[in-house]
Amino acid sequence: MEATLGRVINPEGAGKERTQLTRSVVLALRALVQQNEPNQETRDLAAYIALALLAIEETVNVSVQAWEKRGYWVKADRYRMEWAWSNKLGRAMKDAVLREDWAYVASTAAQVAERLKDVEVPKRHHLGAPWVGARQRLSL
Repeated sequence: MEATLGRVINPEGAGKERTQLTRSVVLALRALVQQNEPNQETRDLAAYIALALLAIEETVNVSVQAWEKRGYWVKADRYRMEWAWSNKLGRAMKDAVLREDWAYVASTAAQVAERLKDVEVPKRHHLGAPWVGARQRLSL
């Protein structure tokens, strides 16, 4: 007996991951704005934003690969250009956190907030606090 199987579809695609990451960055930005002085939570928040922005860049590359296989080069390039800021600001935030340059962290966070101003986070989100321990992960 032979069984034919249908296509395997991954419901956890790069687009869904990117959406979750952008929402979590917005939450982290909101929490970062409420910080009065640098402490462990501030370091974790800024480090998480840096890590998440770099992860967003990776999801963009995954999405674009499918288009490039089909020959949609222009669409792929436009999408990369649309999200190029995430890698640039992610690296800038990472460097600022490692140097503990809080003025630059604040200005970079403002730039990220401007890029993500249209992202809405539901009131009943299940994102939690993914930034806990992010400073340590950033150092590795």
